[in-house]
Amino acid sequence: MLRARAAVSLSWRGLKTLPFAGVEVKNEPILSFIEGSEEREQLLRTLADLKGKTEEIPCVVGDEHVWTKDIRYQLSPFNHSHKVAKFCYADKDLINRAIVASVAARREWDLKPVQDRAEVLFRAADALSGPYRAEVLAKTMMGQGKTVVQAEIDAAAELIDFFRFNAKHAVDLQHQQPLDADGSTNTMLYRGLEGFVAAVSPFNFTAIGGNLAGTPAVMGNVVLWKPSDTAMSASYLVYRVLRESGLPPNIVQFLPADGPVFGDAVTASEHLAAVNFTGSVPTFKRLWKQVAQNLDSYRNFPRLAGECGGKNFHFVHASADVESVVKGTIRSAFEYGGQKCSACSRMYVPDSIWPQIRDQLLDIIRQLKVGDPVEDFSTFFSAVIDDKSFARIKKWLDHAKSSPNLKVIAGGNYDDSKGYFVEPTIIQTSDPKDAIMSEEVFGPVLSVYVYPEKDYREVLQLIDSTSPFALTGAVFAQDKQVIEEASAVLRNAAGNYYVNDKSTGSVVAQQPFGGARASGTNDKPGGPHYVLRWTSPQVVKQTHVPLTEWKYPYMN
Repeated sequence: MLRARAAVSLSWRGLKTLPFAGVEVKNEPILSFIEGSEEREQLLRTLADLKGKTEEIPCVVGDEHVWTKDIRYQLSPFNHSHKVAKFCYADKDLINRAIVASVAARREWDLKPVQDRAEVLFRAADALSGPYRAEVLAKTMMGQGKTVVQAEIDAAAELIDFFRFNAKHAVDLQHQQPLDADGSTNTMLYRGLEGFVAAVSPFNFTAIGGNLAGTPAVMGNVVLWKPSDTAMSASYLVYRVLRESGLPPNIVQFLPADGPVFGDAVTASEHLAAVNFTGSVPTFKRLWKQVAQNLDSYRNFPRLAGECGGKNFHFVHASADVESVVKGTIRSAFEYGGQKCSACSRMYVPDSIWPQIRDQLLDIIRQLKVGDPVEDFSTFFSAVIDDKSFARIKKWLDHAKSSPNLKVIAGGNYDDSKGYFVEPTIIQTSDPKDAIMSEEVFGPVLSVYVYPEKDYREVLQLIDSTSPFALTGAVFAQDKQVIEEASAVLRNAAGNYYVNDKSTGSVVAQQPFGGARASGTNDKPGGPHYVLRWTSPQVVKQTHVPLTEWKYPYMN
């Protein structure tokens, strides 16, 4: 078998270029959806077609559509009387069935040439860029409460970029080969992991689900994908696009499931090769502990990749451009209702320019429209995702209203009678160590600490030590010395760090995304390194000159 694998791999060595290696991959253009544009009219038609309808979504193992008795519904967050999707939870037996089917399909898929696997993602990207664009946007808007632009930069542009760039990275990786020596050649085979990858995706980015399942698959892996209950409709469309683009059955299994049931089943299997996760810190820790407890039963050491959110900062220096601070903070803190892992949720402003910044923030807050993103395209953000999220944010707002250290200076109200609506809220704190400055809220809530201008160095230290997270952060300053000081002090405070720009908006291939500390394992999806997480390389040495002597010269 070694010779056969070596022969296959050596065919790469004589090629100057591989299929797709010379193809230039660019970021997908973001469409404008202005009045009268073709993309706007198409999206409006698709939204109208989805209005009031309930999509039925089964579990899918291989080519079999399976319905269990545990029926669930995805509700539209801005109109929870609308059941967007009816789906079912996979039980333990179905998950184990999927594991067996996946492991059986793994070898043939892993032996396929990488360009064949990459072609699936290229086709899927083209389909999402063209005929499926309006549908994936509409389902992301209807089911996850995104506005037009937030759906476009996520479910279209970012997902398309993930598929195209990671397909190209997978092919380009074959060029990274070891040195040859006189009389022998050396080849690196980039095999998939032995076993299956468990992919657990969140609600807030349709693109993340496609990446968590699709990128390990392009590297020769088989995947069990547990999509979020509150992103079911868009996730199922992405899965169907992958299948229609040539992904064989049993390579990615589509398995809606209760989180603990799924976690228990996958971590109990001897075939678990990796966990690819985006979600909460407690859930990721639970999975990590389960893997540790079952370590003796696995065939390999499972790889754990996780992104768990942040408590992202905007640090403002007295030399900052005030307008840039205000506009950037509004977008970072309140777009998609603050439900981005990278959203700014804590801000540090010097007392000398706080009155200007406060007044301009409050002026814009009064103009922000919160409502139905489908019926009114002028909506800036919509409802938060579900009743659990609403209840959690409500507790924070109630805490702010009752705490002597906190003052609500904008918003603070909420209403779940029709949808899970929370006003854009700004809270000023006199205590920079208050829990609202260190714990993740994941909603449209911005906390501000106003500091004495001369104490900015102490504030930089405060930013670094206040929160357990280290995902994103931004520094606003025109003083170059301050920018240098901040970059040194905050070197470990953020995995994605911005200078005079907001803390959100990373773009695939431009700002690969991820953070450390409690924010995750910082694997940088969107960059060329990410594909390495999903391969187990094998080195093949092939000698062309027979060995004719067992003694070394010094022995004579």
